[in-house]
Amino acid sequence: MKTPLWTPSEERKQNAAITRFMGKINEWHNLKLALYSDLYQWSVENISDFWAEVWDFAEIKASKKYDSVVTDLSVMPGTKWFTGARLNFAENLLRYRDDQLAFIFKGETQVSRTMTYAELYVEVARLSRSLAEAGVREGDRVVGYMPNLIETVVCMLAATSLGATWSSCATDIGAGAAIERLGQVEPKALITADGYFYKGKTFETLSHAAEVAAGIPSVKTVIVVSYVSERADISQIPNAVHYEDFLSKEKNLEIKFAQLPFDHPLYIMFSSGTTGKPKCLAQGAGGVLINHLKELTLHTDLKRSDRIFYITSCSWMMWNWLMSSLAVGATIVLYDGNPNFPDAEAMWKLIQDEKISIFGCSASYLHFLKKENVSPRRLNLSSLREISQTGSPLSADGFEFVYREIKSDLHFNSISGGTDINGCFAAGSPIQPVYAGELQGAALGMKIKAYDEKAKPIWDEQGELVCEAPAPSMPLYFWNDPDGSKYHKAYFDVYPNVWRHGDYVLIHKDTGGVTFYGRSDAVLKPSGVRIGTAEIYAQMENLPEVADSLAVGQNYQDDQRVILFVKLAAGYTLTDELKDKIKRTLRENASPRHVPALIIAAPDIPYTLSMKKVESSVTNILNGRAVSNRDALINPQSLEFYEGVVGELK
Repeated sequence: MKTPLWTPSEERKQNAAITRFMGKINEWHNLKLALYSDLYQWSVENISDFWAEVWDFAEIKASKKYDSVVTDLSVMPGTKWFTGARLNFAENLLRYRDDQLAFIFKGETQVSRTMTYAELYVEVARLSRSLAEAGVREGDRVVGYMPNLIETVVCMLAATSLGATWSSCATDIGAGAAIERLGQVEPKALITADGYFYKGKTFETLSHAAEVAAGIPSVKTVIVVSYVSERADISQIPNAVHYEDFLSKEKNLEIKFAQLPFDHPLYIMFSSGTTGKPKCLAQGAGGVLINHLKELTLHTDLKRSDRIFYITSCSWMMWNWLMSSLAVGATIVLYDGNPNFPDAEAMWKLIQDEKISIFGCSASYLHFLKKENVSPRRLNLSSLREISQTGSPLSADGFEFVYREIKSDLHFNSISGGTDINGCFAAGSPIQPVYAGELQGAALGMKIKAYDEKAKPIWDEQGELVCEAPAPSMPLYFWNDPDGSKYHKAYFDVYPNVWRHGDYVLIHKDTGGVTFYGRSDAVLKPSGVRIGTAEIYAQMENLPEVADSLAVGQNYQDDQRVILFVKLAAGYTLTDELKDKIKRTLRENASPRHVPALIIAAPDIPYTLSMKKVESSVTNILNGRAVSNRDALINPQSLEFYEGVVGELK
């Protein structure tokens, strides 16, 4: 029998929204669902009824209700959801207009600001009017090249209130990378800023903004927020206007929310771009809204009284996910800067001082804390009842670290899905136990399985993560993909009519939990045996000498050999003794097949903009293939080292 790290109290279970939701399902459908597993099974066996109940439970605001929930679940892609409905995404996020705080903004330099729901409505109304007067219409694109500021959210809401489609990336990526992403969608308006702060330094970005504006001919209006200066000189930027000057001066404005079909394009999200030019995924307003509200209310148990904070930027889909918290009426804490500045306790002091109840972060952030022996438990974290974690797989030791060194009584809600669906395939449940190394279960309404190489469902063995039924937040289409071939190739080429996500997972039959092992395209196959890279990383996290690591496969002598690159902690060198220790650790704690053929010290490990390790770029280098999109990396210069060693490895 497995021992849980945490079990929710009876009081917690009773007060959870998911318990109330299950009670309504039982009442309306004459059922006796009692456990999360019961509710999940019902949700995937009765997909139309399930999403209809989520619509009602989430109190979706619509000027016209739907005629039918779903048409033809057997077709994927191409399923139509909530046909006949007319609604507006921004209207659902602006349903509250009172004096509760909508935002608490904290900048790295101690710049801080708050905004109530009433103030948010007024500012969105002013910006919406100005965008309309600047010619922004339904179907146009408005984009952000912004730090994580309140103005970024205001612009998203103003644009989508008009029926425009929003897309964004953070100012910490270069102008070339921004043009490559934002330029593809041919936006009419761009909001940007004069700079940002990071690790105590000021980075001025007006020259980048000018380059982006000049590099996207479709942009007619550039709105510039002054963040690092009082009032920036914007004369070098074509068609530029200061944010405060652009805002309408009219008083008592009411927003005219465009009433649009459920599948009207809301967001254009970008794939990581590590295998080529970033793909543009168009996602529907209704699909994103209903899926986010399912995850926020049922899986996260978010309430109006909560303060929710995620370490993110507007380059990552967790920013979009977090903003949907406005529809619940909670207070969102925005942070811009380095989460470890001025020290590794910075975020935990923020949680303590602002009484944050739900905190979200990546696996790499928790691994960093563990490596640095940071123990946030010494602070007053009495407000904190949940930690949400995503981005990449977290080891079982990482789970244990949370309960040992952060807080023993909280819901550790490890989630996984992707930019592709702007949500989760596997998620947490506040009414069931947490086990080390396991996401608590498949997300409601998501009919996921692990497939073996013969496309057969398997349990307690590693396999390909697939989804056998459509869900509302799957992309409508890829931008500039008129025949749908790019979309089909991305997810449906391997298993016809089944979504193949590209993750390697194990679904536990005893708990229903899901363990992730990394991207399936990064799975190692020495002698034909499949190994998830996460299994290697989990062991490296326990070695104080290793700060970070990257495992890749190189084609070698008609087979594949595993090469492990290690970034060493300060004060250590890669001696023969350390190599032996690494090999022994992997052999004893994983298996002999996890032991790499070569171990090489590397100065840095490449990461995407959303802080995922990039095995694919290094694999391409080592196997003589081109790396097609360095701009997808947060540290593209790191690849120079791998290009330098490739000659020695042939």
